[in-house]
Amino acid sequence: MSASIAIIAAPLTPVVGAFVIWLARNHAWPREATTIVASLIMFGLVASLYPEVAAGGRPSVVLAEPLPGLTLAFEVEPLGLLFALVASFLWIVTSVYSIGYMHSHHETNLTRYFVCFALSLGAAIGVAFAANLFTLFVFYEALTLATYPLVAHRGDELARRGARVYLGVLLATSIGMFLFAIILTWNAAGTLDFVPGGILADKMTPTMTAVLLGLFVFGIGKAAVMPFHRWLPAAMVAPAPVSALLHAVAVVKAGVFSVMKITVYIFGIENLAAIGASRWLMYVAAATVLIGSIVALNSDNLKARLAYSTISQLAYIVLGAMLANAWGVIGGGMHIAMHAFAKITLFLCAGAIVIVTERINVSELRGLGRAMPVTMGAFLVASLSIIGLPPFGGMWSKWYLALGTLEAGEYPLLAVLLLGSILSAAYLIPIPLRAFFSPPDDPQADARLGEAPLACVVPLTVTAFVCLVLFVYPDPLYRLLSALVP
Repeated sequence: MSASIAIIAAPLTPVVGAFVIWLARNHAWPREATTIVASLIMFGLVASLYPEVAAGGRPSVVLAEPLPGLTLAFEVEPLGLLFALVASFLWIVTSVYSIGYMHSHHETNLTRYFVCFALSLGAAIGVAFAANLFTLFVFYEALTLATYPLVAHRGDELARRGARVYLGVLLATSIGMFLFAIILTWNAAGTLDFVPGGILADKMTPTMTAVLLGLFVFGIGKAAVMPFHRWLPAAMVAPAPVSALLHAVAVVKAGVFSVMKITVYIFGIENLAAIGASRWLMYVAAATVLIGSIVALNSDNLKARLAYSTISQLAYIVLGAMLANAWGVIGGGMHIAMHAFAKITLFLCAGAIVIVTERINVSELRGLGRAMPVTMGAFLVASLSIIGLPPFGGMWSKWYLALGTLEAGEYPLLAVLLLGSILSAAYLIPIPLRAFFSPPDDPQADARLGEAPLACVVPLTVTAFVCLVLFVYPDPLYRLLSALVP
């Protein structure tokens, strides 16, 4: 199969899968089998592009040209391939988990759920492969619209309210700032193409460059940089697999990926470093790291704690981009993958706990590790990776980010990285410790508990194991990302 066919087929596969799922809406087995098969095919298509891109190739295809010089086009470069590989692999995991969770939790409207889930992954791959800002914006908005029904899935007033906040914040930021920034970029550079080294050098004053970069960072609301983060905790009304999609697979990763890609290919890290246009945003990201961690530390609701943890961890990636040097970009890019596998594990564990116990608060998890050792063991592994401790993958991304702060001479930001990891330990480690070493509140009731269904336990075990694999074998990610920087 040629690279051009694979590029088109990868985002098209989930769209076709969504149509087949709708056709099979009255039959659970074909509907769910289609979900699994489509996810496997999409991952295979994305993975087939790795050898060419790793060797320095940039396969591309033009889909349409709505206006002269303005194309809807795909081009696969290292950062986009990394995001696509993570998203497509984790679609397999979340598809299996979704089948177990949605049936065990007696959820309804499953056809709509699986259709929207598939369409969301198609949009995410479109974001990953975007060859220019126009294509990126189209698929970014498609991702927002495709995930809205998932956030509102339960259909009660709480779900509808959370979904309104989700949609309102993301559309307001993207139309009010992201789109405006794209128009300014077109006016200044005469092109929207992603070009190595950037397209804005010598096209704007340093002040205007700093303002434009701020419009992009805040306009890409999916990156959840404070104060435009409120949509993310509001979306926690969704079922656990949707939370996993939002926090690890597609939505937030599409946000920070877009920030990283625009930094590298629109502004150019050498240009940003030379004029210092990103320095103020380094400290915005640093503040988000610390504030998100502090709020997480004070949240008893488990999903809320994980949501604010996500806000904090995403800011590490934004910080890496704003450092505008090689180590920052490599560390931020690696954190896209490292955080994805760790955070999806945490949300899958939270969902498994809800299935078995209906408990949603950290204070209710005393002694649960004795009844659910696999789930809480996976939670511990993922927590250690989020913190950045060996032998888990999160250590490498935080190591390179630390090197980036040293290269930039930003020693206060190095302190922020270290303090952020300490705070991560403070809000995550007590959860498995309480589960394994505290006596249960109701020993007789907990004695009757056990692990969640196999379709839920296997995925969270796989993603926890990958956290270890990424520590031992980070080289494929490093080789991809090192091609981004001089």
